[in-house]
Amino acid sequence: MSNYDASNIQILEGLEAVRKRPGMYIGSTGSRGLHHLVWEIIDNSIDEALGGYATNIRLELLKNDVVRVTDDGRGIPVDLHPKTNRPAVETILTSLHSGGKFDGKSYKVSGGLHGVGASVVNALSEEFLIQIHRDNKIYQQNYERGFPVSDVIVVGESLHTGTIITFKADHLVFTETISYDFEILRNRVQQLAFLNKGINITIIDDRGEIPVEKSYHYEGGIVEYVGFLNAGKGKVNQDIIYTEKEIDGITLEIAMQYNDSYAANLYSFANNIPTHEGGMHEDGFKMAMTRVLNKYAGENNMLKKDDSFLGEDTREGLTAIISIKHPDPQFEGQTKTKLGNPEVRQITSQIVGEGLERYLLENPNDAKMIVEKCLMASRARLAAKKAREATRRKSPLDALGFASKLADCRSKDPVISEIYIVEGDSAGGSAKQGRESEYQAILPLRGKVLNVEKARLDKILNNKEILSLIQALGTGIGDEFDAEKARYHKIVIMTDADIDGAHIRTLLLTFFFRYMKPLIDLGYVFIAQPPLYKVQQGKRIEYVYTDDELSKILTEMGGRPGIQRYKGLGEMNPEQLWETTMDPEHRTLLQVSLKDAMDADQVFSMLMGEEVEPRKVFIQENAIYADNIDA
Repeated sequence: MSNYDASNIQILEGLEAVRKRPGMYIGSTGSRGLHHLVWEIIDNSIDEALGGYATNIRLELLKNDVVRVTDDGRGIPVDLHPKTNRPAVETILTSLHSGGKFDGKSYKVSGGLHGVGASVVNALSEEFLIQIHRDNKIYQQNYERGFPVSDVIVVGESLHTGTIITFKADHLVFTETISYDFEILRNRVQQLAFLNKGINITIIDDRGEIPVEKSYHYEGGIVEYVGFLNAGKGKVNQDIIYTEKEIDGITLEIAMQYNDSYAANLYSFANNIPTHEGGMHEDGFKMAMTRVLNKYAGENNMLKKDDSFLGEDTREGLTAIISIKHPDPQFEGQTKTKLGNPEVRQITSQIVGEGLERYLLENPNDAKMIVEKCLMASRARLAAKKAREATRRKSPLDALGFASKLADCRSKDPVISEIYIVEGDSAGGSAKQGRESEYQAILPLRGKVLNVEKARLDKILNNKEILSLIQALGTGIGDEFDAEKARYHKIVIMTDADIDGAHIRTLLLTFFFRYMKPLIDLGYVFIAQPPLYKVQQGKRIEYVYTDDELSKILTEMGGRPGIQRYKGLGEMNPEQLWETTMDPEHRTLLQVSLKDAMDADQVFSMLMGEEVEPRKVFIQENAIYADNIDA
């Protein structure tokens, strides 16, 4: 055990600002910020594990949304701090930027928010209890809203070491909710177990009648992660390519495998933090992939003269995890989603290049399959380039022509403009007549949309329905996609309330997720909720959206009211469609959002991909939840 005591703890400033402006420290005071509290405490335990001092971490959701995090690390120091003359643990929990992560000795790398973690959680908790097992004793201290309400006291003896933190988020700060989403926490816990091989992480939800417990441990680390993400997909190279190396104190791990899909799934992390916007490590990775595969294909006469792969060709169907552990990471922006250290690009390029070259030379059959995959992607890219010309829309009429099915709105302001993507010409006709043409556009689609999960971009761009959609939205597609060119900030999918309608909705969502995902991230994509029934008794008319609501209405009305079941949108006249589904004053729209891009990728691949078996298993496991099967 390295020397870790109060002298290692540095202090930079006090806590007052945290309760005044909590959003500056945790992003928001909504659900996202609430979950961020848990990440901060878990990060501290992970840091102990990264240093080799902890192997077991336990996250518990207790009754009344109390959270408890336990680890078997060294235990936070409790001796007096030389500057504050207070116990080191109290100094850590009552000062911003205080902790053992600044002296470069106590922790080699750290994933926490540079020392603000535990103190911010303390400041934003109505109750906070810390228990420390250290020096054969159990120490304890209580806090309320960041202030100690007891001294550090010894409450028992212990043969173990570690830290236990129990806290309840402050309802005065988190006014939206203080209830945690188990699935969000479980996803991140599993991800941390993948990223830190050998660590045991357990999550327990004790809030319901029956406790839910999940434990994760991966000796293979990110190799198992790639296998997990590629489950159910056809493999191009059977063995997962893995390389790990340390240069100048920076450790890099890469795991990757090609599958027979067309989407590229590249996930990067810096000190366990997801870097959604990429950064220098992703840039270095992409450079190496393009360089090495071009070199290998050229040296083995697999490319025509003067031909070469572009970066996008080498990433089609690739699932890759890049995990870097850096002693001094520089994150761009407050949300820490882009790694900015300039030296990382060259280091990553070197390590990935060496590892990939070695793999290709040692596995000639897999190397051939990978190059052929890149060649097919290259040919498709050239074909798509020609097809893409048709998707460029200069104005509502220039590219589409007067014969287009699009009934555009008069407004040219995308902030107020809406487009309804409607199933079939019949519903399209009603929607066109019933809409507010100043700001509502209608695009009817005929029949089933192409399943883009099973097609390359060149084939997608030759599909009339998809082409109409791309032209109407105005964003372009592929490397030309630009969300700022979106002509509508509300893109509403409006399909029938039956099996075919649900399928078309899923096909459209698959397209948006694979080719226009920023529109989902920006909150532009919605699903309309048309009514299932029209209930009429005398002059009273009620539109009903669920079977439960129907039961309540029928009980309330009594007698024998007339019930009309809407099988399709085309059964509604324009006035009914406007009143129930399109009028902003009365309609219900579901906004499409992504909690976890990796989870979404797996679900789309499983539901819409080539492999039948994972879909069969999903149906068998979830059949018990299905209702209204004959809808």
